[in-house]
Amino acid sequence: MKFDKLIQSLKKNGYEVSYFENIDKATAYLVDQVRGVSVGFGDSLTLSSMNLGKVLSEKNLVMNPATSSRADFINVGKQALVTDVFFTSVNGVAETGEMVNIDGSGNRVAGSIFGHKKIYYVFGTNKIEPTLEKAIWRARNIAAPKNAKRLGCNTPCAVKGDRCYDCSSKERICNTMNIHLKKMSNVEAEVIVIGEKLGL
Repeated sequence: MKFDKLIQSLKKNGYEVSYFENIDKATAYLVDQVRGVSVGFGDSLTLSSMNLGKVLSEKNLVMNPATSSRADFINVGKQALVTDVFFTSVNGVAETGEMVNIDGSGNRVAGSIFGHKKIYYVFGTNKIEPTLEKAIWRARNIAAPKNAKRLGCNTPCAVKGDRCYDCSSKERICNTMNIHLKKMSNVEAEVIVIGEKLGL
C-alpha cells in the first residue's frame, strides 16, 4: 500500500489507524464503531461530504455546529466540546506522522485536544505531504485560502485564492494553528485515512 509510511508513522505516534478505499467503506466502519454515545463535530468539508453527522444521528446524540444556524453556532460548538466522541479532519498531514489544523473560532482545534473519550481524525489523500514543513505550508497556503474563499471572507487570500498573506483582517480564519506531534494523553484517538481526495 502506498500509504504504508504514513500509517506506520501515525501508529508510532500513538494513534490507531484504519485505511479505507472510499467514503462508503469508511462510513460503514464508523457507523458500526460509534453507537449510543454523544458525538461532536468540528467544521469539515470532508465530514460533510460523508454526510456523517446525519448518518450517526440515527444511533447517537450529535452536536454539529456546521449544520447549525449562525446564531446557534457558538452554543452548539460548546456542546460539541463535551461529547463522548469528537470528529474532525485535518488541513495537512505529514508522512512522518504529524497532523496540522488551522482554525478561526477555535472549536475544531479545541475539540481535537481535550475533553473526549475518543477522537477521530478523518481525511483523504489530498491532505498528505512528505514532511511537516510541507503539511504546514499546505494548511496555510492551500486549505486556508480555499476555505476563506468558500466562506466569502473579506481577506486577501480569499480574493486572490493563491496563498496566505498573513493579513490582519477581522474575517481572517487562520487565527490559530495546531500541530499534533503525538497522540494526546488520556484519550483514545483513531486516524481514518480514505483513499480519495476529500475536502480542501
